[in-house]
Amino acid sequence: MKGFAGGSAWAMAREVADGYVLVTDRSLRQMTHGQVDQLVFELERRLRDLRGEPRDLEDIRSVLDRNRRMQRITRSISVMRAVRAQRKPLT
Repeated sequence: MKGFAGGSAWAMAREVADGYVLVTDRSLRQMTHGQVDQLVFELERRLRDLRGEPRDLEDIRSVLDRNRRMQRITRSISVMRAVRAQRKPLT
């Protein structure tokens, strides 16, 4: 069983948000259902944290960076849900 990139689900969620790790169906192939669920939880938590951070709307660079992070997280969650739906359940 392969672990998370970065060592933990929290670290991987941070790396996904920063653009260092891309979540694809191939990168999730070695993960168990529990690990995928844990990563989705951490990504959703990171997304809530990003949405809650106050930003200066005059600072265009920080607004764009925040939006890119949120877009990466949202895309990753969508990919993981699609992969999870296609997998056969363990019996």
